[in-house]
Amino acid sequence: MYLAIKHIHLTCIVLSLSLFLLRGYWALFSPSHLQRKWVKVVPHCIDTLLLISAITLAALLQQYPFIDHWLTAKVVALLAYIGFGTFAIKRGKTRSSKALFLVLALLCFGYIVVVAINHNPLPWT
Repeated sequence: MYLAIKHIHLTCIVLSLSLFLLRGYWALFSPSHLQRKWVKVVPHCIDTLLLISAITLAALLQQYPFIDHWLTAKVVALLAYIGFGTFAIKRGKTRSSKALFLVLALLCFGYIVVVAINHNPLPWT
């Protein structure tokens, strides 16, 4: 069961990032595309499945945020990623601010991946 959940989780990560990049591109260069119904629904479905699979993996592995520091770091970085992503796609006022928030969100995403691989909240040490 663990491997199936892990594969679902990894697939959702790839899908979520791909759609985030597409929506980020559209936010910068073709905002009207963001008004399509599927663009408003599908990412939330994928992200919900991603969160459910993450919680399931944590329970299966008996590793939990606020107990295991690397998972705590991932949760905090995820919140930053969501915040920056919101400004990159919806709330940014100018193209340059949206681009800045897109880069910040992607840096958070990269940090999350490195922490997940190394199980270390300070992976550069």
